[in-house]
Amino acid sequence: MTAAPHFSPSTFRFLRALAAHNDRTWFKANQARYERDVREPFLAVIEALAPSLAKISPHLRADPRKVGGSLFRIQRDTRFSGDKQPYKTWAGARFFHERHRERPAPSFYLHIQPGGCFVGGGLWHPEPAVLRQIRAFIADNPAAWQRAVHGKAFAQRFEFWGESLTRPPRGFDPAHPLIEDLKRKNFAAGEGLSDAVACSETLLPTLTAAFRALSPLLDYLCAALDLEF
Repeated sequence: MTAAPHFSPSTFRFLRALAAHNDRTWFKANQARYERDVREPFLAVIEALAPSLAKISPHLRADPRKVGGSLFRIQRDTRFSGDKQPYKTWAGARFFHERHRERPAPSFYLHIQPGGCFVGGGLWHPEPAVLRQIRAFIADNPAAWQRAVHGKAFAQRFEFWGESLTRPPRGFDPAHPLIEDLKRKNFAAGEGLSDAVACSETLLPTLTAAFRALSPLLDYLCAALDLEF
């Protein structure tokens, strides 16, 4: 029986070495290691997740293409950054909505980094108009939001990420019972993932279970943005 796709200690050794030697000369000399130890296993994980993801939502995609699919490029975009290091010291994949090129849409996400792996879902850094649309939907549909993210199963497992406003957003009632949620600048949540799990055959069922448990958040955000889930 073929082993379920997962990462290996070599994945983390490469990423640690890249963090210590983050330059194009070193990467070019070690590109075969990147392909073998990072990109190939990540693409295998993405491909293996597709059937489970389709059962959670037929509108989300696990795309195992080398370029243009779920896997993010290892190269950094340094054009507008003060940090000119050419490569990311982590690997990540987004399991995106089929309509993500038409409009902003939530996604699931997997992040692989030595000592910092995590799995999550939601919408990160939405544009102001999208953020206002989500806030308005929460304000008008509080009970469904409560069920989605404030139930015991979700709230005890996942943590919301990102900054919040210090004051209520303009146009929203400061006394709204969900005002702390309405202050959020991001609507993304998740949980940590150990390097050991990332390197084991329990990775796929662990990710599938996490995506399933995060799905009420994505379902709600899709409803807020007039998207199918």
